[in-house]
Formats: sequence, C-alpha cells, structure tokens
Amino acid sequence: MSVRIHPSILSADFVNFERDFLTIANSDSIHVDVMDGHFVPNLTFGLPMVARMQEITPKPLDVHLMIENVDLLAERYSDTGAASVTFHAEASQDSVDLARRIRACGSKVGIAVKPGTSLDMILQTLDEFDMVLVMTVEPGFGGQPLIEDCLEKVAIARSAIDRAGLNVLLQVDGGIDDTNIARVASYGADTFVAGSSVFKSENRAARIDSLRELASHPLARH
Repeated sequence: MSVRIHPSILSADFVNFERDFLTIANSDSIHVDVMDGHFVPNLTFGLPMVARMQEITPKPLDVHLMIENVDLLAERYSDTGAASVTFHAEASQDSVDLARRIRACGSKVGIAVKPGTSLDMILQTLDEFDMVLVMTVEPGFGGQPLIEDCLEKVAIARSAIDRAGLNVLLQVDGGIDDTNIARVASYGADTFVAGSSVFKSENRAARIDSLRELASHPLARH
C-alpha cells in the first residue's frame, strides 16, 4: 500500500504560504482547508487564495471544503486547477451529482464525513469517488487530539473499498502525528493529513519522511 502524506496548511503561517510551501516540498500533496465560518466554527480563506496558491507551488493541492453552499461552489475550486476537491457528505444535497460535476471540471473528488456521521451515507456510492476522508477530530481547528472511536470507521471504509475492488484512497484527518500514524495505518488508511505535527517541527521535510516511513510499517491490521 502506497502511503501519502498531505500536510495541512491550517497550521502554516497564513502570510508566508510561499515560504512554508518550500519547507514541505517532499510531501505528496498540500492539504488546503477551506472554511466558511458556518459549516464549521472557523473562517480561513476562499477562492482567490486557493487560486493564488496554485500559482506559487508546483505541488498538487488537496482542497478540503468545509462550507455550507458546497453544491454551488465546489466546481469553482476545481476550476482553480486543484488536483483534488473533497466536500462533506453532510453539506451536499446530492453528493453523486456533485462528484460527477467536480470530476468533469478536471479534479479528482473526495467525500468527507465528520466524526458523528455514519458511513452509511456514502458506502453505497463509493465508486463515484476517488477518495474517502474520515475525520478523526471535529472539523474547524487544528491541533486537536485524535478521537479514538473514529478509527473503527476507518476499518469499515477500508473493508468496503477492498470488498468492492475499488481504487479509492482512504484519508484520515485529525490529530495525526508520529505517535499514532502507524496504528491509524493499521486500520487501513493510506493517506494522512498532518498539520501541527509537520509545521511545528524544526525540520518539516524530515518529519514528513518520518511519518511516511512509520505509516509504511503499520501495526498488526485491525
């Protein structure tokens, strides 16, 4: 299983993105959290900033939309050139239709669920997505500890993906660091969002390499 590390710029310096992007050049993608202050209790940035990020880094952007009006706006984020656009199942009126529209714009598409949301919302339509994102913290703020109860959902998602024979990435976002990434990988995750763990490190590139190595050798599979 190929491991992917996506540092979350929610923990970066918002006025020095170009500088900070250079420090994570060995990442697989840059995770961009778009928050509107309504779907989650925090406000980050919107379309102009994401478009500008595309201009200052050659790294693919993994855009995570935590916004209420996602059915109206998601395609516009794809139009910025984002490699992947993930939206929340809880925010969309028709997740399959939205997924198809995003893909038609040229981006891969992910579906995300909050800690309190059952995977039943998405398990029957997994083939419509390129990635499933299981949130292991309540979305909105970085630096939170991983919610252990969410890991069983990771295992359920992995089982469903494998059973259907799908090439769908399984991403985990929330509280990932060097103390738990191998254990989280043992539940079947292959793509890891790490914010504070990376950006609070003196050597961010080394921390990314370390996280990737740890996740490549998971504990016994759950």
